[in-house]
Amino acid sequence: MILSDKDIKAQIKKGALKIEPLSLKDIQPASVDIHLDSRFIIFKNYQHALIDVKEKTDNGELVTVEKDGYFIIHPHEFVLGNSVERFTIPSTMVGRLEGRSSIGRLGVIVHATAGFFDPGFSGNATLEMFNISNIAVKLYVNMRIGQMSFEMLSSPADIPYGTVKGRNKYKEQSDPLASMIWQDFNK
Repeated sequence: MILSDKDIKAQIKKGALKIEPLSLKDIQPASVDIHLDSRFIIFKNYQHALIDVKEKTDNGELVTVEKDGYFIIHPHEFVLGNSVERFTIPSTMVGRLEGRSSIGRLGVIVHATAGFFDPGFSGNATLEMFNISNIAVKLYVNMRIGQMSFEMLSSPADIPYGTVKGRNKYKEQSDPLASMIWQDFNK
């Protein structure tokens, strides 16, 4: 069951769900608006012909724009962004990231595939952003970029995210992080 605004506020008040920073105006009827941070990973496709998922590849560069600045995402460009908000999700719920309709109508996808946040996740949300349109889009730091909804589990997770050493690659992330899928092959 998706939490309503009333239930989101109750979970925050009792300390089960943490979202920092949070303004009450960002709590929508069944989600919380998230904002675009100033840090991005851009990919250096001029240095690599391909990505081998079995190899650690340093093909991304962390770029920070000014706090009151903007980032231009060009047509058919893929970048990793970051949420301003840091989430701590309890073992009794999951989070789901969605893009805003107003952003999608410009051709910008906010998450390519990883919109699911496991019970126990703690960190900022990495945004897998892709511009599917034929025109560049200027995105501003701190603008509302997406929304996070929350669902209760039927029972608390036995093994929440982050409790098994080496299995949870993105635990406590604060910057946008490139894929660490290569770690799956080094076990």
